[in-house]
Amino acid sequence: MNAYDSNLPLVTIVTPSYNQGRFIRETIESVLNQDYPNIEYIIMDNASTDNTAEVIKPYLSRLTYISEPDDGQSHAINKGFALARGSIVAWLNSDDVFQPGAVSAAVSAFIAHPEAAVIYGEGFQIDVDSNVKQRFPFTQHFDRWKLVFLSDYILQQTVFFRKAALDAVGPLREDLDWVMDWEILIRLAKKFEFVQLPDYLGSLREHEAAKTSQGGIVRASEIRRMLAEHCGTPFPPGYQVYGFVTYEQVWTKAIEAWPKWLEPAGTFLCKAIRKVLFKLVNRAMVHGQRWYRDLWMAPRAQVMLSEGSGEAVLHGQVPGNIPGLEKQRVRVLNRGRVLADEEFGHGKFELRFSVPEQPEGTSPILDIEASESFVLAKIGLSTDKRTLSFKMFDVGWAHPKTFSLTVPLAQSA
Repeated sequence: MNAYDSNLPLVTIVTPSYNQGRFIRETIESVLNQDYPNIEYIIMDNASTDNTAEVIKPYLSRLTYISEPDDGQSHAINKGFALARGSIVAWLNSDDVFQPGAVSAAVSAFIAHPEAAVIYGEGFQIDVDSNVKQRFPFTQHFDRWKLVFLSDYILQQTVFFRKAALDAVGPLREDLDWVMDWEILIRLAKKFEFVQLPDYLGSLREHEAAKTSQGGIVRASEIRRMLAEHCGTPFPPGYQVYGFVTYEQVWTKAIEAWPKWLEPAGTFLCKAIRKVLFKLVNRAMVHGQRWYRDLWMAPRAQVMLSEGSGEAVLHGQVPGNIPGLEKQRVRVLNRGRVLADEEFGHGKFELRFSVPEQPEGTSPILDIEASESFVLAKIGLSTDKRTLSFKMFDVGWAHPKTFSLTVPLAQSA
């Protein structure tokens, strides 16, 4: 790392570890080789019995290494965050890696966006030999409703937090084994703002022993329980998506173990199960995909704001190449009350409106409606068969809460 710069905020990285001697060297070097000068690195090891201590030994002068029994991954991360001196924090699992320049990109984003409590970016999925398998395919623009109700599209290995925001919502939940990262993002999203970067910040390593490749029905059950608490419904859309996919895998594996003479029936049954569950997953996804990843919006969509009230703003664009579409009327509603109703011609537009106070502890959910719709495939402009209305770039508070970054005293990080 470069020399310490007292004009820049300190960033604390925490790595929870248990018997990952095979991968942890690469994890450590991905942190220590960052081009950002002010990094505090803490490894919380659950008294590993493999060669982890031996691998870490050459780096001890550049990091803090604590090896003691813990009560699981969340507990280890919470202990690390409790020791953190940085005003920006992140955790990186002991088999995952940061991309070069990740920390610098995150700090620059926090400085440029004082309203942001969380920064996340693009990421890769890599194999046991660190070969890139693909871009993490689910990353998209920040959609609070989708994060809370439907899916965790944010790759944890790309996430950086303001320590002040984490302190405001409380530590990671130690009763969760599989979705503590999703759950902490939901709690933060309900109160604060997120910013997505186009930069590739981290990589998730996928291998048979990785925690993310295990779990099955137990993981699906934990997803249902966690989302039900936040969504107020026993079977939220997100559980339907993850649960149906999980059960399809479990049932297919069971059927494939049938005797050879039952193979034709098993093949037919597997296809039938996949067909039915695919329809159910599609139906559940519709509720979160009405504001699509490419920013097109269906004629009606729901979005969620962080907790609060006051002036909000929607930025959009009415396309100019749609035959017969001269104007688009856009309405915004909250709990059945019309907050805005205006017409816009071709081009970019800004719609401002006032959001009333919500019941205590709840975030405003807005219904966005458009008067006109079209299907690009029907008018010969593309093969896209979706019913669309306009592009919605973002919707949020006109004057969001802001944070200040604490710059630490000049001392060795």
